[in-house]
Amino acid sequence: MSAVENISFDHAELLRFITAGSVDDGKSTLIGRLLHDSKSIFEDQLSAITHTTRRRGMEGVDLSLLTDGLQAEREQGITIDVAYRYFATPKRKFIIADTPGHEQYTRNMVTGASTANLAIILIDARKGVLTQSRRHAYLASLVGIPHLVVAVNKMDLVGYSREVFEQICEDFAAFAGGLRLNNIAYIPMSALNGDMVVERGEKLGWYKGMALMDLLENVPIDHDINLEDFRFPVQLVCRPQTEEMHDFRGYMGRVESGSISVGDAVKVLPSGLTSHIKEIVTYDGTINHAVAPQSVTLTIEDHLDISRGDMLVKTGGDIPWVTKEFEAMLCWLSEQSLDPRRKYLVKHTTRVVKALVTRIDYRVDINTLNHEVVETLKMNDIGRVALKMHQPLVCDQYQRNHATGSFIVIDEVSNNTVAAGMICPARNLD
Repeated sequence: MSAVENISFDHAELLRFITAGSVDDGKSTLIGRLLHDSKSIFEDQLSAITHTTRRRGMEGVDLSLLTDGLQAEREQGITIDVAYRYFATPKRKFIIADTPGHEQYTRNMVTGASTANLAIILIDARKGVLTQSRRHAYLASLVGIPHLVVAVNKMDLVGYSREVFEQICEDFAAFAGGLRLNNIAYIPMSALNGDMVVERGEKLGWYKGMALMDLLENVPIDHDINLEDFRFPVQLVCRPQTEEMHDFRGYMGRVESGSISVGDAVKVLPSGLTSHIKEIVTYDGTINHAVAPQSVTLTIEDHLDISRGDMLVKTGGDIPWVTKEFEAMLCWLSEQSLDPRRKYLVKHTTRVVKALVTRIDYRVDINTLNHEVVETLKMNDIGRVALKMHQPLVCDQYQRNHATGSFIVIDEVSNNTVAAGMICPARNLD
């Protein structure tokens, strides 16, 4: 049984993080080591992977088997899907997304990174900064992950050399200088032997920074959500058909960012009508103040025409755009290429509208970061496009507000999600 089972985590913080890097850099082994050394696996799991390791004629325990769950992954010794794992310590709860290293699985990494607070990019100490390392750093920057850890793994294979580690840090920092990456930590480690993962070990005495687990437990994530701009997309209009509440009209949804209090002045978008908050209702009763990411029901002082897809914001603050056109970075997820001649559905917060891709500015070569002129986007491509909606959306640029700056594109025939988008800073908006 796990040693952490008797600890209560009801009020512990949740940190979502991803691991990424080149093939065979040790991502799955690192996660296995985190789970093993933090005593977050069961005895039967450990027994099963020990048996599998011995059956393959290997010594010790292959901890990567804890995450490489697909049969194809086990046979090839690689990760081809996003493997999610949960574990906890007395300080925090964690959800890990182990993302693929191959270029053809770019969409898998974007999926795993979309909700992450932190990214761990593994670099093989023998190989240094590779094309895949730069690609994953770019993707982390693109989706706006606020914290980045560069884990220089397999230090045991280079004699735990300080010079090798410092050269890799210098090379990565030179590349990252051109990206929107601010909070970068560098850690030397050996996931196989456990050095600087959960325990510090005895081989890296020259490194004075935190071990990985210490960093994961202590990295500040309080400000990863935009707490300044109040955004409340309406999911449902609540009109109970009971005699006691026949006059009740509430607007249900989640506070995507910012906060709201009873009495605050609000504006309804896209209509522009204004009112004041009368009540904030939860399952446990009324409260005076709500903050992201709470789900609540709001009532207002005036009878206004508000429906699903409308958004409540505070008056006098930073008002989002109300527009039918914007530019965005699009990650194409579908095997069927983007067809600029056909209509798609755009789902943004709680609103779904028909849309056209009116222009493809460029495709990003995620190996070189060069911009390429193309006529379409294919699966795993990332490019900048312009879109035009049939109805207005209420949005922010992605870098300021992830919740209202992101959207998905849906094929209206198959109902499949074909792309994920991040809204770029305003330019040529109506």
